[in-house]
Amino acid sequence: MPAIVRLSNTRPAPFSDEAEAILEREHCDYTQRFTFKAAKAGRASRRIRVYADGIYDLFHQGHARQLMQAKNMFPNVYLIVGVNSDELTHSKKGRTVMIESERYEAVRHCRYVDEVVRDAPWQLDDEFLNKHKIDFVAHDEIPYEFDSGDDVYAELKERGMFAATERTEGVSTSDLVARIVRDYDIYVRRNLARGYSAKELNVSFLNEKKFRLQNKMEELKDKSKRVMENIGEKRFDMLQKWEEKSRDFIDAFLLLFGRDGRLSHIWSESKGRLMQAFSPPSSPHREGSPPSSNEDITRRTKIQKTH
Repeated sequence: MPAIVRLSNTRPAPFSDEAEAILEREHCDYTQRFTFKAAKAGRASRRIRVYADGIYDLFHQGHARQLMQAKNMFPNVYLIVGVNSDELTHSKKGRTVMIESERYEAVRHCRYVDEVVRDAPWQLDDEFLNKHKIDFVAHDEIPYEFDSGDDVYAELKERGMFAATERTEGVSTSDLVARIVRDYDIYVRRNLARGYSAKELNVSFLNEKKFRLQNKMEELKDKSKRVMENIGEKRFDMLQKWEEKSRDFIDAFLLLFGRDGRLSHIWSESKGRLMQAFSPPSSPHREGSPPSSNEDITRRTKIQKTH
C-alpha cells in the first residue's frame, strides 16, 4: 500500500498518537536505511523521516525557518517535530511564556510540519528513534549540552544521523522576552487601558495608579495635539480667506482712490469747476468803452515819462 501523502498546509499536522500519524508510520519500511549522501541525492525508495525538536516558546520566524530547512533537507521528507513538555522544560531551561498545549498547537499549525510528538524527550535514545522510525535528526550545529555537559546530539553526529540546520541570527525567544522586559511599562499601561486588572498583570496598587495616571496624561497630550492641529487648520483657512478679502479690499480701494480711480476723476472735475467759479474769464472790450483801471494807470505812467 502506498504511503499517505498529506498536504501539510491544508490542516494542522496530526499528533503522533493520532490515526493519521500511526498509519503513516506503519506504512514506512524502516528496514530500508539510507545514508545522508543517498538521501540527499534522492535515491531513497520511500519518504525520509526527519525529526526536529525544541521548546518552541513564543513561536517565531526563527523556529519556522529551522523547520523549513528540515523539511527541505532531502527531496522527499516527512517532518516530525518533538515539543518538550512544561515539566521537562522548567526543570532544564526555566519558565516558559506559553504553556505546553499552546506550544503544541503553534507548531502543528506550521505549514512545514507533518507530525507533532508531544512531551518529547530531552535526549534521544534508540527506543525513541525506532518507535518513530526516524532517519535523521535536524538541529543547528552548536553543541546542546546535557546535564553532564556533553552535547545531546554527539552520538547522532557520530552515527551519521545528524542533519545540520542554520540558526536565524537576530531573533530568538530570549530576544523577544528581553524586548518585553525592556518596554515593560508600555505593555502594562496598554493592557490596563484594554481592561486587564492589576491582579491579572501582577501589578501593585501604587504601580497601577501610576500607570493609569500616565495613560490619562498620554490621552490628554494626544487630545491637546489634535486640538492644536485643528486650530492650525482653521487658522490657515482664516488666513487664506483674509488674504482673499484683503485683495478685494485693496482692489476696491485703488478703484476708488487710485490715480485713475473714480474719486480722482471726481476731484479733478470738482477742482476745475471751483477754479472756473473763482476765476471767471474776462469779457471782451467794446470800442469807446472806458479802459479798466489798470489800463488807465499804465497810460498815465507813459505820459509822465514823455514829459
